[in-house]
Amino acid sequence: MIQLITGTKGRGKTKILLDKVNTAVYDAKGNIAYLDKSNKHMHELKRKILLINVKSYLVDNSEEFLGFICGIISQDHDLEAIYIDSFLKISHLECKDSKHLIPMFEKLAKISDMYKVEFIISISCSEDELPDTLKKYVVVLL
Repeated sequence: MIQLITGTKGRGKTKILLDKVNTAVYDAKGNIAYLDKSNKHMHELKRKILLINVKSYLVDNSEEFLGFICGIISQDHDLEAIYIDSFLKISHLECKDSKHLIPMFEKLAKISDMYKVEFIISISCSEDELPDTLKKYVVVLL
């Protein structure tokens, strides 16, 4: 399953994502990972949540980012959910680039189904910019 928290920059997406992950940890039967572009939110996450600073792993394009996610999943068979903040920055994609954005989400959906891992993603896109095929994933629109 994929859930999107979307809105323009500065609207409070990260706060909602942090609230969701910190609440989810209480009911989690498996592990939870939180991917971000820095360690800035380290002290805002519950101790049981694994924070991964994607920028420190030299991920340079969307294909490497997808491989990075698969690597995380392959190393943790108890992984239940991956929360991703600043998705467009760390995946090296743009909201208006539906040619690459839509296939990325199609692959994430397949990975989610195959490995039973949820993806909860914060993405800086206005409702108008977001491709129509991705609107079905939106749970919060700011």
